[in-house]
Amino acid sequence: MATGRSLQLHLLVLLSASISLVWLVVAVWTWVDASHEVDELMDGHLAQAAAILVVQPLELTDDAVADAPVLHRYGARVAFQVFHEGALVMRSSNVGEEPLSKERDGFDTVRYGGESWRVFATRGAESDVQVYVGEQVDSRNDIVLAMLRGMLLPMALAFPLLVYVLWWAVHRALIPLRVLGDTLGQRKPDALNPVVLPETPREMQPLVAELNELLLRIERMLASERRFTADAAHELRTPIAAIRAQAQVALGAVGNKPERDLALNTTVAGCDRAAHIVDQLLALSRLEAGQTEAVTQNVDLSAVAQQVTADLAPTALARKQDLSLEADKDCMVAAHAVWLTMLIRNLVDNALRYSPDSARVLVRVGRSASGRVVLDVHDSGPGMVGADIERLGERFFRVLGHVQTGSGLGWSIVRRIAEATGAQVAVRPSVLLGGLHVQIEWPDLRK
Repeated sequence: MATGRSLQLHLLVLLSASISLVWLVVAVWTWVDASHEVDELMDGHLAQAAAILVVQPLELTDDAVADAPVLHRYGARVAFQVFHEGALVMRSSNVGEEPLSKERDGFDTVRYGGESWRVFATRGAESDVQVYVGEQVDSRNDIVLAMLRGMLLPMALAFPLLVYVLWWAVHRALIPLRVLGDTLGQRKPDALNPVVLPETPREMQPLVAELNELLLRIERMLASERRFTADAAHELRTPIAAIRAQAQVALGAVGNKPERDLALNTTVAGCDRAAHIVDQLLALSRLEAGQTEAVTQNVDLSAVAQQVTADLAPTALARKQDLSLEADKDCMVAAHAVWLTMLIRNLVDNALRYSPDSARVLVRVGRSASGRVVLDVHDSGPGMVGADIERLGERFFRVLGHVQTGSGLGWSIVRRIAEATGAQVAVRPSVLLGGLHVQIEWPDLRK
C-alpha cells in the first residue's frame, strides 16, 4: 500500500513555520520600534549634553583649544565642539577643528571623518558661542542589536524545545485517530455494529457518525442480499420441482403424444413462471438496496400507462376481459420510466390475473382537485377484505382461495417504487366496478 504524507508531520511543519513567521514579524517590528525609541533617547542625551556645555563659562583665550579626555571605552563614539566667535575653543579628542555640522541649530545626520554622526547644534548663552554635540550612528545600531540579541537569542535556543513540545501536543491530539484506526483494525470482517469510541472529540464526531451510517447501509445491503437469496431459494423451489416432475412425465409418456405435449407445455409454463419470479426478485432486490436510478427527467405517466395496457391487452382478450384506459394529458411524474412501467404493469397484471373471465379493468390517469397526478386501477373482481388489504406489500403474501399463479412479490415492488418516487398508495373497494380500487398519487411538478 502506498503511504501518504504524515498528518502529524504536516501539522508540526505548519505550526513551526507559523511560529517562525510570527517571530520574524515580531523581530522586525521590535527592530523598528527599538530604533525609534533609541534615537529619541540618544537625541535627548545629545540635547542635554549640549545644554550642559552651553552653561559652562569660557575661561580660555581664543588661541588655546582644550581637548576633553576620553573617560569611557565608548567615549570615542561621542564628540563635542565649542566655537567662540567662529574659533574652536573646546573639543573632544576624537574630532578635528572642522565643525561637525553646517547647521547652527537642531539635529542633523552627517558624514564626518568617514563615519556617520548624529549631531545636535545650538547657540550658547552668548550669540557668538556655537556648540556641537555628536554621536556615531553605529553606536545606536549596536544598542538596538544588543536588545534584539537579548530577546531573539533565548527564543532561538528555545526553538528546538518548542518544536518538541509541539510534536508532543500534536501526537497527543491525534491519539483519537489512532484509537479509531486500531479499533477498526481489530474488528472482525463481519462486524457491522456501530463504532463506539470513549470521549470522541467534537471534530471527530461527524467522521464516526458517517462511518456508522456507512456500516448501517452495508448491513442493510447484506441483509437485503441474504433475503434475496432466501427468497429466491424459497420461491424457485416450487417451479423447479414442478418442471422436474413434468420432465419425468414427458420422459415416461412414450407413444402418448397428448400426454407428452401437455407435460412439455406445463414445463414451459413452469420455466416462464420461474423466469418471472427471478425478474421480480431482482427488481425487488435492487429497490431494497437503494439502487433505483436517479431521477433525471420528468416522465409522462399517461404515455407509460398507454404502453403497459397495450402490452397486456392480449392477456385480457384471451380471457375475454375488458381492459380500458382513460388518460389526461400533461401528467408528468418525476421518476424513471422503467420503474413506472414496472409499477403499472404489476397493478394491471394483478387486476387481470385475480379477476374472473369477462371482468372489467379500468385504468385512469389524471389530476386530483389539488393538482396531484393520480393513477387509478379499478377491477370488477372479488375484491379484498380489510385484513388482507393491510397485508398487501408483505413478501409472498397471497390471498387464500385464488387458483391463479403468482409470487406474492408484485405488491412489494409497487410499494417500494412508490416510496422511491414520493408517491402515496391507497387501496379500497371500487365504487365504480365493485372489485378493488388502487390509487397512487404523485406530487404536482408544476408548483
